[in-house]
Amino acid sequence: MARVILVHEPGGPNAMMPTDVQIGKPGPGEVRLRQTAIGVNFIDTYHRSGLYPVPGLPFTPGMEAVGEIEMVGEGVKGFEEGDRVCYGNGPIGAYASERIMPVNTLVKVPGALKDEQVAGMMLRGLTVWYLLRSLYQLKEGETVLFHAAAGGVGLIFCQWARAIGATVIGTVGSEEKAELAKANGCTHTIQYRQEDFVGKVKEITDGKGVSVVYDGVGKDTFMGSLDCLRKRGLMVSFGNASGPPPAIEVGMLGPKGSLFVTRPTLFDYTGTRPELELATKDLFEMVSSGAVEIDVGQSYALEQVAHAHNDLETRQTSGSTVLLV
Repeated sequence: MARVILVHEPGGPNAMMPTDVQIGKPGPGEVRLRQTAIGVNFIDTYHRSGLYPVPGLPFTPGMEAVGEIEMVGEGVKGFEEGDRVCYGNGPIGAYASERIMPVNTLVKVPGALKDEQVAGMMLRGLTVWYLLRSLYQLKEGETVLFHAAAGGVGLIFCQWARAIGATVIGTVGSEEKAELAKANGCTHTIQYRQEDFVGKVKEITDGKGVSVVYDGVGKDTFMGSLDCLRKRGLMVSFGNASGPPPAIEVGMLGPKGSLFVTRPTLFDYTGTRPELELATKDLFEMVSSGAVEIDVGQSYALEQVAHAHNDLETRQTSGSTVLLV
């Protein structure tokens, strides 16, 4: 029997119920995984609460994990029993001790990387990859604004941007998080609870603004973020930690400097096998080289998933959060 977290109706963290489920055999093109570590991400809270649609009820949250293949289905090539593998963009259902997975979503894990490290970096690391390597080619000397710079995505982004030679201005919620962000490559930090981030960005950039704003916060920061951009700057709205951003009138983008706005999803940048392999290759190389270190800030037992979600949503976490099986 596998231990699986089920959500029967959308709701708060306590809507997630640990349940014992029989996992069958993998079908053609599938494998059965025995999972060891599972990543916890904001998108999981969106699925749980009903903000984002799910395939049906009941469902199991979770988009990333690492584990070992324990059974291989018909027609699977390139993978075998005992292989250590991971995935970082679903399909949804990672909160489980075992699960069936389509093999085309999996990649093999380099031996030097630890399970907790991998579980805490796949979705976040692939997100960072497309943000600064595919959606936009971040270049040496550029200055960008990243909201929640001490979060799981933010810490990876700051390190990767530092390796490129870019300057990151990051918003944070406390002095402790400011120090953490700086230690991971964030050049300038702004404590958004005490400081006007728009004014500080203009001050830091001598009134020019930044080339890109990366905003995973949403409602609380979206409109101010537009005012931080230089002419022809790019607003990347990739998350809703504070709630969905407000609707905007397209005509306002012209007077603000002919701005660009995008709402990307990871799947649209890693949805093909070549894209996934390129993204994971780059990510593994950055981590293996030491240019990017993965900070697993907190870990919980699988059965403590409600506690993990509560801490994440109340911004009590830093770095990556993982569930251990």
